[in-house]
Amino acid sequence: MNPNNNSSFPNTTNFINVPLEKDLDSNVQNVRNILGNSSDLLVNTPIICGVRTAVICFEGMVSGYDTLKLVTESLIEIDLPNPSPLDLERHIKNKLILSVDTVEASNYGDIMQRVMSGFVILFIDGISTAMCFGIQGYSVRGIDEPSSEGNIRGSHEGFVETVRTNMSLIRRRMKSPVLQFKLFSVTQLSNVDVIVCYMADRVPKSLIKDICAKLKNMPLETILGSGYVEPFLTGEKPTVFSGISVTERPDVMCAKLLEGRVGVLIEGTPFALVMPSLFTENFQTLDDYNFRPFYAVFLRYIRYIAFFLAIFFPAIYVAASLYHPEMFENRLLYNLAVAEEGAPLHLMWEAVIVLVFYEIIREAGVRLPKIVGGAVSIVGGLIIGDAAVSAGVISNPMLLVCAIAVTASFVIPSLNQQITIFRFAAVIIGGLCGLFGIGLLSAFLMLNICAAESYGVPVMAPISPFTPRAMGDVAVRLGFRKMAVRSFTVEKLNGADMENAAERENVNEQ
Repeated sequence: MNPNNNSSFPNTTNFINVPLEKDLDSNVQNVRNILGNSSDLLVNTPIICGVRTAVICFEGMVSGYDTLKLVTESLIEIDLPNPSPLDLERHIKNKLILSVDTVEASNYGDIMQRVMSGFVILFIDGISTAMCFGIQGYSVRGIDEPSSEGNIRGSHEGFVETVRTNMSLIRRRMKSPVLQFKLFSVTQLSNVDVIVCYMADRVPKSLIKDICAKLKNMPLETILGSGYVEPFLTGEKPTVFSGISVTERPDVMCAKLLEGRVGVLIEGTPFALVMPSLFTENFQTLDDYNFRPFYAVFLRYIRYIAFFLAIFFPAIYVAASLYHPEMFENRLLYNLAVAEEGAPLHLMWEAVIVLVFYEIIREAGVRLPKIVGGAVSIVGGLIIGDAAVSAGVISNPMLLVCAIAVTASFVIPSLNQQITIFRFAAVIIGGLCGLFGIGLLSAFLMLNICAAESYGVPVMAPISPFTPRAMGDVAVRLGFRKMAVRSFTVEKLNGADMENAAERENVNEQ
């Protein structure tokens, strides 16, 4: 391949399967052409024992000290009498350990993938392959406490953006040869590293094969977050409640793997995907298993109640006030009537406005810097809310009802998206059709959850289909003396068929 005829290399992918040449100058020039002479490309051409070589890496992607000590000094100290390029290559392969992570590349696609992952590339004149040494040294965020999954007595370590660090966090907690990782690159343009982790004795091989195939066949140019990948791992049927959960905690990931789940770690994001996931797991936290069972059961039912209040409380208040006033006790009905008498808006639109106003404040608090975010909450929640009530635009009972519903949604952060949409839908339907409309919405909600399936496992399991053995961690929380001997996996749930899930999905798509 003549480098002078490859002006089409920059910003293209036609180099991926092109083999390396034996000529050193051609290989170096082709790498420059592919990268468009990028400013962060470092190329050194030392002569080792009379043989011309080239060391290539990206600035800021490798450790300068390790590169100097492990690669540069080791190569310079080689002393071979009149070696050929082949002799030099054999000596480096067999006699030197320049890096524990050492691979051999034979085409430009492999070279690009390795050099952009923090590898040092060594070309030898007269050799049509290159040696790649993993001496990564790019800046990464240190292991810190998870930001989205707080706990009291659990670990305070969370995943980071570096996928290999996340892999080590899991391996430290599960020192078992049954725990396996599959690392490969996806997206043809960006070559993002993805790791599929699972327990080999608890997950069907066909399921692992299906997940890996879906990841490799994604028509994405790059992956900047776990949300990019999730749509390609779910089924074709539209569902509100996904069969894939997201976690930022290594200990939670380990617990899911022990139950026969599959985890997906993605380079550049601290949020890992877990599949298949159950709806009831949204009401479980790590602290449930650190507290005494009786207190864990109490907290779990608090979450169930909070889920109901977060969605239906404003809608029930609107529907009861407009269509079913007999539901209120006489004195309470009188107080509510007096409070709502001065409000100029229809009760349904009053609730919608309050909820929209809350969403605006919440979004502003999330997007603004943390220092300013607290001030936004104070101004929006206290000053503007109090002023709206004092001006008679919004009634005190409506503000109280919406505040309780919004606060209840904080208890189940993993369902925040679904709760928000269904809350608005419930208020509008309740304002138009009363409790009958809310009942229809509840039926649709249950139908949507019960119809969802994730890799052969019903999302509503173990409630529907009912699995009595698994209810010990749903209706209650058994003590560890009983839970430790169950060795329960999701494949044992009634209605689960993970082995044939991939085949059924392919048939449905056809």
